[in-house]
Amino acid sequence: PVFLLVYTGWESEALRMFFIMGITDGRKDFDFHQMMTCGACGAYGRYQVFMTYTVLSLFFIPCIKWNRHYYVQASCCNALYELDAEIGKRIARGGDVEILPQHLRPVHPGNRGNGWNTTKQCRNCGFTTTEDYEFCPKCGLRF
Repeated sequence: PVFLLVYTGWESEALRMFFIMGITDGRKDFDFHQMMTCGACGAYGRYQVFMTYTVLSLFFIPCIKWNRHYYVQASCCNALYELDAEIGKRIARGGDVEILPQHLRPVHPGNRGNGWNTTKQCRNCGFTTTEDYEFCPKCGLRF
């Protein structure tokens, strides 16, 4: 965050003013839930929608927002997509929206389905899986 203290003093004592202003980046998460099958990793998960923006604050009060971008993050592999601005605005207003693949532009592929080894093997019973389990489904030990 950048904050600036501006002093403007004129000859008269009554006309001295201080301005405190700043420009910062912000993020707003939306209460939007849509289940999906991830195009990046193939797992079942949900979309998490958020908006990033730049804001000018005057006396620590946000006054002007610009540079708004809407993003969707997959809960399964953290793949990141930029969301079509019109769909993002409808979600921000609380509209009933379904996100379709044509509304998304890939930004980051996530941490699955991109050549990384996602196979887990239980050190107790030897059970092997590619699912994102926290515990072994065969013996119950934490992976």
